[in-house]
Amino acid sequence: MARLECKDVSMSFLNPQNSETVSALERINFILEKGELLTVLGPSGCGKTTLLNLIAGFLTPTNGEIFLGEKKITGPSLERGMVFQQGALFEWLSVEKNVDFGLRMKKGLIEANYRELVNNWLDIVGLKGFEKTPTYQLSGGMQQRVALARCLINDPEVILMDEPLGALDALTREKMQSLILDLWKRTGKTIMIITHSVEEALLLGERLFVMAPRPGRIFKEYKLPFAEKGLSKSLREIKRGKDFSKVREEILSMIWDMEEEIMGLV
Repeated sequence: MARLECKDVSMSFLNPQNSETVSALERINFILEKGELLTVLGPSGCGKTTLLNLIAGFLTPTNGEIFLGEKKITGPSLERGMVFQQGALFEWLSVEKNVDFGLRMKKGLIEANYRELVNNWLDIVGLKGFEKTPTYQLSGGMQQRVALARCLINDPEVILMDEPLGALDALTREKMQSLILDLWKRTGKTIMIITHSVEEALLLGERLFVMAPRPGRIFKEYKLPFAEKGLSKSLREIKRGKDFSKVREEILSMIWDMEEEIMGLV
């Protein structure tokens, strides 16, 4: 697996209402080594999703370059797997047909070979026995498990997640957070997660970027122990710890100040 690198990445859009140029991101620089787990947090409008879309290859930066290993990113690729907030599943298809969709698009693969892969990943994400179930019959949490399996079965080098747990209830969200940590350790994949939740960013990030708006930029980086701890301890227990509470309050205050600035209150 290769490392991911953003070099002086900036992104601007033209506002169709007044024809002015809006700077969404400015001079983003970072290296994400293989196997690292990164969360990205910040107020609305700070460019989190824009950054993810640039790395996914859905957008092209106005300035700068993004590399996966020695290869410049110029468009979408199976090397970078995506998991969206709503799963983006084919709800009329069964669970197994959603999971093996990407494999069926590849030439030369024998069905018997990828059927074993499908069963293995469904077992890993806790969906064994649901192979033939229509996806629309599943709960939100179960659909996100399908989305994770569909992403992982294609063996991407980097997994990009855009608010993957944002639509789930609190209990399901906690279970899925534990599953993501387990998959990270089990697969050794490089994972980047966009979230609005401070607690989630702390729990699921070895590294955490707090982004600031106008223009979008990396304001502060944290290196955190909580993801590693979450592999062997209860997430609820971790959240009750003094160290966790201290960093959470610091980041909440930071984002609160940014939000007030955006609203013109300071």
